[in-house]
Amino acid sequence: MASVKKFIYTALVTFQAGIIVTGGAVRLTGSGLGCPTWPQCTPGSYTPVPHQAQGTLHSWIEFGNRLLTFVLILSILAAVGGVLRWRKQYPEGHERRAITLLALAQIAGVIVQIVLGGITVLTHLNPATVGAHFLLSIVLLAASLSLRQRMLRTPRFTLTPTSKILARVILGLTAVVLTIGTVVTGSGPHAGDIQARRYHLDPAKISWLHADSVIALIALTFGLLLLMRTTEDVAHRSFVVKKATLFFLICLAQGLIGYIQYFTGLPEALVAAHLLGADLVWLGIWNLAYSGRALERN
Repeated sequence: MASVKKFIYTALVTFQAGIIVTGGAVRLTGSGLGCPTWPQCTPGSYTPVPHQAQGTLHSWIEFGNRLLTFVLILSILAAVGGVLRWRKQYPEGHERRAITLLALAQIAGVIVQIVLGGITVLTHLNPATVGAHFLLSIVLLAASLSLRQRMLRTPRFTLTPTSKILARVILGLTAVVLTIGTVVTGSGPHAGDIQARRYHLDPAKISWLHADSVIALIALTFGLLLLMRTTEDVAHRSFVVKKATLFFLICLAQGLIGYIQYFTGLPEALVAAHLLGADLVWLGIWNLAYSGRALERN
């Protein structure tokens, strides 16, 4: 039973993260309009057709990302089914309501994502809708991780008030970093299609603003690490410090990739690695924030 539950909810988190990465692959290969219509791929066909003007490779890359959405839907249905089956094992009140709402959020979220994806195609990859598409995926990724942690009863500990406040500040700053990252993407060369619109911003200036926010994030995370090592209760210090350390190392690696890709002309492979890093950064801080929430709320 436990292994089945772990598989279902780990798969949900994996597919939510995977849809972000494959969406990035669509953009990086210039396949954003490989299927130029929605919900059909081409007028009169839900699948790519031979000799499309967009090119066979581009059309199948975009169509493949759409297919992964159906795999994600199956994963969501399995997760919701698991909640319906096992919810009575959890205490009545806040915890049971939480897992129910998180499961419903997955259903509502994927519906909104499908519609937003269609709007993105129909607006010819407007950078605002592309960014919104990514940010909604980030929200759903966090919700899927919270659902997994609750269903698997992952340990949670009460942090000292100062650590708790700083962790929340870091969580908010991480969201700001990711949001600025979407503006960097919307101003840069990897638009998903040669004719896609761009923000009328200086890519260099917005990139440095993004870099500055990352530096602030790393500095605050290092401060949180020091604070936890000196103020947290010995009984669970190792647990939360490990999570904070992991997040700190992920941020360092992500920052390094970001600098290298900037100074090497944004090669596609590094941009893809940076996108995967964004997934890991968000999962890392959300996992830390979840684990450090007050036990009294459970």
